[in-house]
Amino acid sequence: MRGIVLAGGSGTRLHPITQATSKQLLPVYDKPMIYYPISVLMLSGIRDILIISTPTDLPSFARLLGDGSQFGVSFSYAEQAAPNGLAEAFIIGADFVGSDSVALVLGDNIFYGQGFSKILQREAAQLDGATLFGYPVKDPQRYGVGEVDAATGQLVSIEEKPAVPRSNKAITGLYFYDNQVVEIARGLAPSARGELEITDVNVAYLRQNRAKLIDLGRGFAWLDTGTHDSLLEAGQFVQVLEHRQGVRIACLEEVALAMGYITADECYGLGAKLAKSGYGDYVMAVAKAAGSTGD
Repeated sequence: MRGIVLAGGSGTRLHPITQATSKQLLPVYDKPMIYYPISVLMLSGIRDILIISTPTDLPSFARLLGDGSQFGVSFSYAEQAAPNGLAEAFIIGADFVGSDSVALVLGDNIFYGQGFSKILQREAAQLDGATLFGYPVKDPQRYGVGEVDAATGQLVSIEEKPAVPRSNKAITGLYFYDNQVVEIARGLAPSARGELEITDVNVAYLRQNRAKLIDLGRGFAWLDTGTHDSLLEAGQFVQVLEHRQGVRIACLEEVALAMGYITADECYGLGAKLAKSGYGDYVMAVAKAAGSTGD
């Protein structure tokens, strides 16, 4: 499976702070926002990752992330010249995806929960069609909503921002698809907004009876960071968890070490480059706990 992080858009809801930089490069407490979705892909077992952003912002992502080799992964980059919808990611990334399955994660989404990596790896291994991830919300009319049959657990309907939602399960910004998604995306008609909608992709799989919804319920957190308030709340959420638990969420160096993508000594070296920050100190401590000699 390959992974795509969609980090485009103009971030107008966060103006003026996004007038000079990409929203996904803003800090969420102690790390850039894009670290969070990248960590989700890495925890899924994905090592080939495409970053899609605007022509203006792509060089900044490349400066931040490089080719990914420091984390034992491979980053590629592609332009989305205009915000033409989430599903355009599969057309832009068609050559990158090739004949593989693909995971798409939105660059402003944050996921957290115990055992999340096991769920991700299981669903990637068992993928047959489309796997979506649902989360209960109090205002489902703001989201794409999935309805699951109470008796069978099957996904039976998907609606985009329904006036009268059939459930409270919002479809999050994380999607697993088999290779047919490229063909489906290419066949979509633009919506009234002129965009290729991800909901239309999901409905296409649903009509084939090849879509399912994984419920990320109690014990999980799903946050987006599209407004000033939600950006601040996400940072506070991360701060509280990290201070109380003594661990760092979406620390790519630690994720790479845990997944076996890099060695403890390589991890220590990454931390040493950031040694003047608490983040760097944490990475070095993690590496030492894993057996690094600290050289």
